Amino acid sequence: MRESLQADSTRADPRGAPAHGVDSGVAFRRRNLRVHQGSSEPPTVALLRHVLNPSVIVLSLLMCAFLFSQKLTPPYFALAALAFLIASQVVSEPVMDNSARNGGLMSLLQHPIFAEWLLVSAALLLMAFAFKVTETFSRRVILTWFAVTPFVVVAAEAALRRYAAFSALRGKIQQSHVIIGANEAGSRLARRIMANPHLGPFKGFFDDRDTARLPDMPMEQLLGDMTDIVNYVRLNAVSNIYICLPMRADERVTKLLEELKDTTASVYFVPDIFMFDLMQARVCDIDGIPMLAVCETPFAGLDGVIKRASDIVFSSVLLLMLWPVLLLIAIGVRLSSPGPILFRQRRYGMYGEAINVFKFRSMTVCEDGGTVTQAQRNDPRVTRFGAFLRRTSLDELPQLFNVFLGSMSLVGPRPHAVAHNEEYRRIIEGYMLRHKVRPGITGWAQVNGLRGETDTVDKMQRRVEYDLDYLRNWSLALDLVILLRTASLVWRDRNAY
Repeated sequence: MRESLQADSTRADPRGAPAHGVDSGVAFRRRNLRVHQGSSEPPTVALLRHVLNPSVIVLSLLMCAFLFSQKLTPPYFALAALAFLIASQVVSEPVMDNSARNGGLMSLLQHPIFAEWLLVSAALLLMAFAFKVTETFSRRVILTWFAVTPFVVVAAEAALRRYAAFSALRGKIQQSHVIIGANEAGSRLARRIMANPHLGPFKGFFDDRDTARLPDMPMEQLLGDMTDIVNYVRLNAVSNIYICLPMRADERVTKLLEELKDTTASVYFVPDIFMFDLMQARVCDIDGIPMLAVCETPFAGLDGVIKRASDIVFSSVLLLMLWPVLLLIAIGVRLSSPGPILFRQRRYGMYGEAINVFKFRSMTVCEDGGTVTQAQRNDPRVTRFGAFLRRTSLDELPQLFNVFLGSMSLVGPRPHAVAHNEEYRRIIEGYMLRHKVRPGITGWAQVNGLRGETDTVDKMQRRVEYDLDYLRNWSLALDLVILLRTASLVWRDRNAY
């Protein structure tokens, strides 16, 4: 009996898990399976993409020093190392899609390197002033470096795309691709692969459906049905297989995966998430468990650090530059009418949390209750000095303190009074999504003519649409464009009163 019990104790669990006493190392590895983020690009291209732009920034500094016959002392090497570290966290990796940078001068100016390099430069200048080392470096070298680096980076990215395409043409990149599922998701993926020649050639599609149901599919790209996949992969040394089938087709997918184990091809699932209204869709994970975010804040992860750092740097610089103007306006408000200099109003901040927003008082009242009446043209509550402040947006300057302290951002959806939020969230679909980020002093809606009173639901609807468009397409370059357009608008816009 004892021997029988001992033998039973080593049998496999009927649910598939090994019983106690059976290769505990295998069981442990199965319980701790993880999915890691990575890339399907050739290793050389992936490495170059990762280090290219920070390396080019350092080389640009060394070239500027050589151009002006400046001796490379230890402080220059320290500056180069610091620039590399900051740029590796702030500057985007090159885009390899050949169609991405073919838009002429406008496309060049919209390249993210211009805004990202401005942030890197501001951070380096701030540290240089803080440590009092500005006299250590040649001004000609540093100013030239700041001016030419974005253009050198753009040229280096173009050279990388040419190198990758040439390597693929010469056969140095031994990759080829097939797609299972000639649907919209598969067609979209095929276009992306063909626009990135460094990935290698795209061979075609496999699909079980009748050709009559594939009217837009070129017949030369249709390689066969799913029963032909394994043989084709073996005979043609296909390296990458992308499964674009609906996930409900689990039986077909399971059988296909079992058959593909007899090949050396890499297999990828491509879920079709583009059927949803995406907002900052991205791939992420929690301790190795993969997830697809379809509605996310644009400032998750490192992007949040970049956004916050840019707010701290620019708000600090602006406060240092504008403090005399702030002092003069404070005196003017005090003399214009009785009441406090600053007006504090509760608004919804990030994630819908209530914050106090500062403004110079421009009215004879300080409304912040359950009902708030928006300012209207020729509003009798607005003082004469307050009308000037509102028309030029100078009343918003105290919000630089909000930005510096972290409750607001320089650019983002404009915050509305709590009473207005509670009203419009019930009327406008997606209204509260604009609170996934910090509210801004200026925003995408404001520079597109939606500044001032929103006296109709239609006006508020349009403002929300622009706010959500900002969330979907955020970049440092877009923030910079909004700030520049704001500066040009405040003196000639007549929608604020």
